Amino acid sequence: MKGIIGKKIGMTSIFTPDGRQTACTIIEAGPCVVTQVKTKETDGYASLQLAFGDKNEKHSIKAETNHFAKASTAPKKFVKEFRDYNIEKALGETVTIDIFTEGEKVDVVGTTKGKGFQGVVKRHGFGGVGQQSHGQHDRQRAPGSIGNSSDASRVFKGVRMAGRMGGDRVKLKGLKVVKLFPEKNYILVSGSVPGHNGSIVLIQK
Repeated sequence: MKGIIGKKIGMTSIFTPDGRQTACTIIEAGPCVVTQVKTKETDGYASLQLAFGDKNEKHSIKAETNHFAKASTAPKKFVKEFRDYNIEKALGETVTIDIFTEGEKVDVVGTTKGKGFQGVVKRHGFGGVGQQSHGQHDRQRAPGSIGNSSDASRVFKGVRMAGRMGGDRVKLKGLKVVKLFPEKNYILVSGSVPGHNGSIVLIQK
C-alpha cells in the first residue's frame, strides 16, 4: 500500500487533447510528515504513521507535542496510519504527491456530507403517494405501512424509515489520477470525492 492525507479543495473540469471533458476533484495532498514507523519486530505489524496540517502548539497536549518532537516537526492536526507501506521512509521524512503518477488508479476515502434527520423519500428514495392522498392531510411523503398485523405483531429489523442521513465513511475505488501539480501539492482525480470542500480525505493505492 501507498497513500497520503489530503484536503478536498473543490471540483473543476479539464479537457483532453481530443476535446472530451472530464469532471475532476482537486485535492491538496501533503506534504505529510512520517511521525512513526512501526515494524513487525517491535509492534507486530508494519506501518507508517503520517501527519498532515499544522496545529497551534498551545492547542496541543503535552503527549502530542512530545510525539511530534521525535520526528522533529511541529504539532499536526490529522494523523493516519497506513499499514504495509511499500515505500521506505524514515522518521521525520516527508511524503508528497510524487508517490503517484498521472494515469494510475487510486482509492479515495472520505466522510460524506451530513444531511441531518431526513424522511423516507429523501433518505431511501420512496416515491410517496403521488399526490393521491384520498383527502388526508400531509400524507404525500409519508412512509406508509411499516409492519404486519396479528401474525408477526411487530416491525421487523431493517425496515427503511426516516432517520439520520449522511456522515458515512465511504471509499471510492478506481479513480484516475488525471493531473499532478507538485508545486502546489495539488492532485486531480476523476469524478467526485465524498465530503464537503475542506474535508480531510485519504488517497491510497
